[in-house]
Amino acid sequence: MTTTSPSGSTAAEAEAFLEAHPEIEAFDIILHDANGIGRGKIIRRHELLSFYNNGRHLPISILGLDICGEDVHETGLIWDQGDGDLRAWPIPGTLKPLHNTQPPRGEVFMSMYTLDGAPMTSDPRHAMQRQVDLLAQDGLHPAGAFELEFFLLDPERGPDGKMQPARDVLDRRSSRKTEVYSVDHLHGMLPLFSDIYAGAEKAGIKAETLISEYAPGQYELTLHYRTDVMQAADDLMRLKRIVRAQARAHGVVACFMAKPNENYAGSGMHFHVSMLDDAGKNVFVEAEEGKWNPTILHALGGLKQTMGESMLVFAPHANSWRRFASQSYAPVSPTWGVNNRSVALRIPAGEIKARRIEHRPAGVDANPYLVAATVLAGVRKGMKEQIDPGPETTGNGYADEDNAGIPSDWKSAIDAAKRSDFLKNALGEDMHRTFTAIMAAEYARVMRTVSEVDFDLYLHTV
Repeated sequence: MTTTSPSGSTAAEAEAFLEAHPEIEAFDIILHDANGIGRGKIIRRHELLSFYNNGRHLPISILGLDICGEDVHETGLIWDQGDGDLRAWPIPGTLKPLHNTQPPRGEVFMSMYTLDGAPMTSDPRHAMQRQVDLLAQDGLHPAGAFELEFFLLDPERGPDGKMQPARDVLDRRSSRKTEVYSVDHLHGMLPLFSDIYAGAEKAGIKAETLISEYAPGQYELTLHYRTDVMQAADDLMRLKRIVRAQARAHGVVACFMAKPNENYAGSGMHFHVSMLDDAGKNVFVEAEEGKWNPTILHALGGLKQTMGESMLVFAPHANSWRRFASQSYAPVSPTWGVNNRSVALRIPAGEIKARRIEHRPAGVDANPYLVAATVLAGVRKGMKEQIDPGPETTGNGYADEDNAGIPSDWKSAIDAAKRSDFLKNALGEDMHRTFTAIMAAEYARVMRTVSEVDFDLYLHTV
């Protein structure tokens, strides 16, 4: 049993933090499961040094839970293991103060390890790190950033029982319009967004551009591009917690469902990614603008070829699949193009030195660690095998009816993911088994639930 932190964390980090923040009384210690849900404990100030010195025992079953927090026995992480304890350790650099909490609190992310210090391979963060390490063996280092789209909703439902956009926190004004790119519309939420930016700054996150998006109550925050792609995933996870907490403090609901309103666009989690060599040079950059570097084309080829069997990672829940509709700004076929928002894989316009791929299929309800692991594995496969992505899609990508094996529904995506050797290699065998078992259990839960739709369609008609 190791007593040395396998994550590389040190007590010195905790001691320096405690000295710098004498006001903080407690800490959220957070482990992210297959669904991206933060699970863990709140510990008191005097417990922090012990956590850094000895880790924290947590049951192995914490990584085998469904969306409702119930055991999924098919993961093999419950009674097959006797539901024994493993040990979670803090992740270096993730100890941060929280904004606008009473009493003052901090938070720290953690990862799960076996008692002898080996990575617990059903931890999503370890799955992503494995792909980062494999690329490093090839002299490549992924850089990137995620975009965060979300809705701000009223805590009370409307007369029709549907969720409704939140009133402005400034003056309680309401709007049910699609206020896309309206700057004046943003002003009504500025007190909330000021707190979100303050929380991000405290956490060392460079939250950048704010946009009113393409649905009533929908917004987008962009994040600063990171040369450390793991930091980019951590930023996204932490920013979601910040948005949710500050929205709650202002009396509104932050919603990270992929599709909370059937009549409007859903929320994506676009992942921008590039590859740097050992000298820090972007290997996707072309020598002459418009004459594409074969490396970026091969990366696109790998992503395009593996997209169908990977869709469960990008769209893990029943609601995820409501987002995919023609002309909805969510991709419906494995297309690539330049400066084109109708495709799944986009090369954005911009300076050559910033050349990157924008991966657009994932919804905001997806787990960014698993999304990144899968995308990096697809990029690596494409570059190693020199996969041709085929011709660029120009114009309306929704007119392309060749879905090239993209599942048409959630059940098909679960079946495709279970069969996929690529996804097994991308996530690792244990994470693959855990993730697909949890999604299959959620599918069974949804299918056995009698919903209001059932009564609306069938109660008086069959």
